[in-house]
Amino acid sequence: MDLGAALVNPLFAGLFDDAAIFPPGDLPIPDAVKAHRERQGSALAPLLGPFVCPLARFGELTEAVAGGPKLAVSLILASPEDEPPADPAVDVVAVEFPGVPAVAAGTLPAYAEIPCGEVTATRLAAVRDAGVRLKIRTGGVRADAFPAEPELARALWSAVRAGVAFKLTAGLHDPIRHRDPLTGFEHHGFLNVMLATARAVQGYDIERALADQDGERVASAVAGLDEVLVKAVRRHFVSFGTCSVAEPVAGLLRYRLLPEELR
Repeated sequence: MDLGAALVNPLFAGLFDDAAIFPPGDLPIPDAVKAHRERQGSALAPLLGPFVCPLARFGELTEAVAGGPKLAVSLILASPEDEPPADPAVDVVAVEFPGVPAVAAGTLPAYAEIPCGEVTATRLAAVRDAGVRLKIRTGGVRADAFPAEPELARALWSAVRAGVAFKLTAGLHDPIRHRDPLTGFEHHGFLNVMLATARAVQGYDIERALADQDGERVASAVAGLDEVLVKAVRRHFVSFGTCSVAEPVAGLLRYRLLPEELR
């Protein structure tokens, strides 16, 4: 039995999409690919989602992966009409693009990015009808890139109640809601999002779960989710893009949600 798979809570399996080449990480593609492959060969592998890369840098990516094992990639397209290119060393497992297509192209999981404040019942119906999933940006390099708690709560609640799966991206390195001491930006926590998703599944108000900055309380509530809720949470909250995999892993270890063997 694989050690990592045996140790990892299903709640966190495949949760971290590796966006190391994006700000603020900005790793060169060769370095990011090397680090990703090293994690794939470690006990942390079950936590990893695909490597995230924009179509505009696909050529750099193919050079970096040549001669090595095939790399699972979520490819960010400029529009829903773009076609993912093929390369023998790249396995495109998902695509992401701005806006909602009239209909999903191909059979790959596809994520339509919609600004958080525009996630309405009408837009979600279009996402669902197109056969795609939702992508919400939860941070960035400016304060206005971080949606406020009520705004994110409305978006997540609406997505869960509409039965639309989603991924998040940016600003979620830490498990718990906090203010960054260097930038002053208010960051959402990915454990807060998990708890809020669970509460939405249950039909409860979720803004309080997103706002809670008591790490032990949030972690304890997440640890207490039963098997049915865990499956429901991950059916809705598929993954999130993070330019650092080490930071969210360290956060889960800090709250004892991963075993010490994964340190």
